[in-house]
Amino acid sequence: MGMMSEFKDFAMKGNVMDLAVGVIIGGAFGKIVDSMVGDVIMPIISAILGGKLDFSSFLIPLGTVPEGVAMTLDGLRKAGIPVFAYGNFITILINFILLAFIIFMMVKMMNRWKREEPAAPEAPPAPTPSETLLAEIRDELRNRPA
Repeated sequence: MGMMSEFKDFAMKGNVMDLAVGVIIGGAFGKIVDSMVGDVIMPIISAILGGKLDFSSFLIPLGTVPEGVAMTLDGLRKAGIPVFAYGNFITILINFILLAFIIFMMVKMMNRWKREEPAAPEAPPAPTPSETLLAEIRDELRNRPA
């Protein structure tokens, strides 16, 4: 029972739960960025460069390609041929740069929100009984005729 209660205390701490939520949202957000790159940005880049450009087709087979094997990344990998897939790397790099930029902007916005909400100044602590007594003695000595 002791280990289970320790685990429960650990798992229910705010930081662990925040991390779990962050990982789940991050996974979903990564899919959104993948779709944005693959379905929005890459087609625009392809159109600008003049045609049906698919970065995944930018590859160099590092072995002999037997006849009948499609010269696609999937086809070559299924045939067990090593492939230098620099086009796939370019796509993943663009995903990373976009994701890093978006996270940077989110952190920047969060920091701005934190700065805009200044913390209320704390009230000074109440004087201790000895401080109160010393203040009364000081005041009596000031009011005493010379």
